[in-house]
Amino acid sequence: MGPRKNSPAALRFEERRRRENEAPRLCDKMPNLVNLRLEIEERSGVMATKHTRRILIDRAPALFLVPCGDSRCIDGEHDLTQLVMQALRDGKTTFQGDDECRGTLGLGNCGRVLHFDAFVDYRA
Repeated sequence: MGPRKNSPAALRFEERRRRENEAPRLCDKMPNLVNLRLEIEERSGVMATKHTRRILIDRAPALFLVPCGDSRCIDGEHDLTQLVMQALRDGKTTFQGDDECRGTLGLGNCGRVLHFDAFVDYRA
């Protein structure tokens, strides 16, 4: 094994993948769900990154983890699972939320803030 396979980032990725594999499937929890799209913006001070995550309903876990966008952040991630699953259970077609990273940068907190807008389609 090379050093990259044992790097902190690789170990965090492996742990997140394990959690996703062990989680129940989204299609089992929400059988009427057709489409789910998350438009994600993560901010740190004046800098922001944006991307869209399209969820593959048939294969996706009912677990919504977004790693912190700062590669220097230790143990940082955004767990959106409770926010997203509650909105889906409530049948919302659009919703939004915010989550602050609880990881660390050096001796302080990371504090990056993730904002998302969700767009959902259900079967009639």
